[in-house]
Amino acid sequence: MLFGYARVSSADQNPAHQVDALARAGVGAENIHLDHAGGAKASRPQLDAVLTRLRSGDTLVITRLDRLGRSVLHLITLGAQLRERGIELKVLEQGIDTSTAEGRAMFGMLSVLAELQRELIVANTRDGLAAARARGRKGGRPPKLSDDQIALAQRLYDAGGNTVAQIAAMLNVPRTTVYGHLDTKNTTAQAPAERPTAETPVNTVAEVRLPRTCPTCGYEPSTRAEAAHQRGDLAVAWLHTNVDDQGSVVIQSHCRHCEPEPPAFDVACEVCGDGPILTGIFAEVACRGDLPVAVAQWLVGSGWTVTPSLLCPDNR
Repeated sequence: MLFGYARVSSADQNPAHQVDALARAGVGAENIHLDHAGGAKASRPQLDAVLTRLRSGDTLVITRLDRLGRSVLHLITLGAQLRERGIELKVLEQGIDTSTAEGRAMFGMLSVLAELQRELIVANTRDGLAAARARGRKGGRPPKLSDDQIALAQRLYDAGGNTVAQIAAMLNVPRTTVYGHLDTKNTTAQAPAERPTAETPVNTVAEVRLPRTCPTCGYEPSTRAEAAHQRGDLAVAWLHTNVDDQGSVVIQSHCRHCEPEPPAFDVACEVCGDGPILTGIFAEVACRGDLPVAVAQWLVGSGWTVTPSLLCPDNR
C-alpha cells in the first residue's frame, strides 16, 4: 500500500503542490499525511502517525528528501529503520526508489555523506574543546541539580523511604538525571520505620507484587531497606533494542547492580511524569529529538497516546 508524507515550513505556505504530486503517484487522499513544521526540532505529529501506520511491503512516498528528514543523519536513520521493517521509500522529484537497485545505491550515497558530516562535527568539536581548555574554560552543559540538591537526593535514597521516581518528582527533574548523580553502588541505608509500597510497573495488565530478586542479574537484597530500593528500581521498565529484530522492543527490569550504562532517555507522561526509560540505540535516537519508531509502536500498543501529547493509559 502507498502512503504519502508532505511538509511545509509554516501555515502560510501552500502544500497543494506536494499533495497533488502524491495523488498523481497513486497515493489515496486518506493516506496522505501533512505537517506544518519548520526547523530541526519542530514537532512532526503526522510523520509519527504515518510511520506508525506503515507495515512490511508498504511504500512511503515523498516529493523531496528535505521534506522527510530534519538532517542528513536523521534521514539516514529513518531510511535504515524503513529498510529493517521491509518498507520501501519513493522520492518523486529526485527519482529515488529503494525497491530498485539504482534507488538503493543513490540512497546509500547519502549514508556516506552522513558519516563524513558526523566525522567533521566530531573533529571540529574536539578542536573547539581543546582550544577552550587551553584558555582555561570548561565545557559541557550546566548541571540540572545543584550540589545541595544532589546531596538531598542521596540522603533520601540512602534513607530508603523514597524511590528514584519519587525523588525525581520532588526535584522536578527526569529520573535519568537522578540516576546519573546517585551513588547506588555504596548505599548504607537503614531500614525505614514503615515499609514503603512498591510502585506499580508501567503498563502492567494486572497489579502484581514486585519481587525482591532482580530478574535480570539475579541479585537479591540482604536488608529491608535495600529491598525497598530494589522494588522501586524494578518498577521501572527499561526498553532495549531486540538484537534479533531491530524493529521490536525488549522490556527488562534492572537493579542497581545491572543498571544499563548511559545514555538513557526518560519517556515521561506529560501529566503524571511516569513512563519507561530508553537505553542503547533507542536512547541515542531519542536524545537527538526523535522517538524511535519501535518505541512509538510499543507505546501505542500499550495504550499510550503519542501525538499530539505523550500521555500514559491512565491520563489519555
